Amino acid sequence: MHRLLSVSAALLIVLTTSAQSLKKYPVGNSGCFVYGYCEIKYELSKSADSSSIYAGECNKDEVTYGVICVKLLNPITELPLAEDMMISYADYLKTSFEITKSMGYGRGHLLNNKENTRGIIDYWSDLEKNNWKIKAWTDGKFIGFLYAFSKKELPEQKVNVFLDSFRLPGM
Repeated sequence: MHRLLSVSAALLIVLTTSAQSLKKYPVGNSGCFVYGYCEIKYELSKSADSSSIYAGECNKDEVTYGVICVKLLNPITELPLAEDMMISYADYLKTSFEITKSMGYGRGHLLNNKENTRGIIDYWSDLEKNNWKIKAWTDGKFIGFLYAFSKKELPEQKVNVFLDSFRLPGM
């Protein structure tokens, strides 16, 4: 019995420590939120069509976590078209991030099981030999592009929690 209590107490401490490092942060003034392991400072810019773009990243335990949130000036009401726009944006980012290798987009994901969302996932490598994992989300009003990269193997479980943590306004 004593051993079971000791193991339970140790597990509780580990889970509490891990949970304390994950916090909810606003994505600039976009109305979106993300749960992260470090606080991201966002810069606001405008796209060619005047959509608002909030972008930033932070580092924790040799992993860089990043978010790019686009508040579309002209929302897209048809989700397949919004998904196509999100993929075009991810393709553009591949060039910006000097991506040299990609596994290919996995489609059909739903953010927080919401039917009015679409998501993609991919694994990338860049010129500097960083390992990347990305997920992008859209509801036709926003595109949330989340990524993590490191020279080392990514801590898959921690990265997945971050990549799935994007929250649209009202979620």
